[in-house]
Amino acid sequence: MVEFNAVVPELTVSDLEKSLEFYLGLGFKVEYRRPESGFVFLSREGAQIMLEQYHLQGWNVAELTQPFGRGINFQIEASDIAPLLEALQRVNYPLYRPQQERWRRVGNEQIAEIEFLVQDPDGYLLRFSQYLGTHPIGENHAQP
Repeated sequence: MVEFNAVVPELTVSDLEKSLEFYLGLGFKVEYRRPESGFVFLSREGAQIMLEQYHLQGWNVAELTQPFGRGINFQIEASDIAPLLEALQRVNYPLYRPQQERWRRVGNEQIAEIEFLVQDPDGYLLRFSQYLGTHPIGENHAQP
């Protein structure tokens, strides 16, 4: 039985098999499918996402035009982003933003992550990040 996160995004996609190939290539695994309704539930290291093939009876609040998901990005934690980057490079898949180290203030600490951004086949923006550690605010660390 799948344990569901409190929030699981469900993305409407234009070509379920193309999207599935993209996500599986990044190490997501299929938890379950409902082929009769063009639906698949995926997970990777605790992250969960649902994909649904576009259809007229779907929850379409407006016309879908690419890129889908404008105004949102999904941060997906990974224990190591290097294999993800390698998988994308193997198939010459373009990055939206290259890998970079980022420091962000959270309360009284600075959290360090390495991250990169990529758009899935429908343009949904995915931000894969790898946690590096924390430091108290005031220590000297580069902050973009």
